[in-house]
Amino acid sequence: MFELHPAFPPTSHAVGELALCHARLQADARYAWIVLIPRIAGARELEDLSANDRAALMEEVVRAGAAVRAVGEASGRPVEKLNVGQLGNLTPQLHVHVVGRRADDPAWPGPVWGVGAAEPYADEPLRAALHAARVNLGL
Repeated sequence: MFELHPAFPPTSHAVGELALCHARLQADARYAWIVLIPRIAGARELEDLSANDRAALMEEVVRAGAAVRAVGEASGRPVEKLNVGQLGNLTPQLHVHVVGRRADDPAWPGPVWGVGAAEPYADEPLRAALHAARVNLGL
């Protein structure tokens, strides 16, 4: 049975359920950023998914990219480049980051991890970001 790793809720907001993945908005207003977590019990690596699930994950990554762009627009920070990463060094549960980047973001051109402190969303920008993500993910 799938269980969300406890590291996700304190650092992100639930967006909704796609066919394969649970989608979350990273709780850092500096970046438009969605995390996809396949709802496959025990999955730690891409190799733990069937070929069909790997294909479904890629399609959901593409959809998340559109949602990340919409979150960027909603926040007044249009996305210039999408970064997609599957790391899992700190949180072993299989998950994929889809991060919107801009030349003026705090980490540009390097990776977003470990750069400054996360900036929480204020209430209204969070509502707008979640709405934009859900609409563009078809939720």
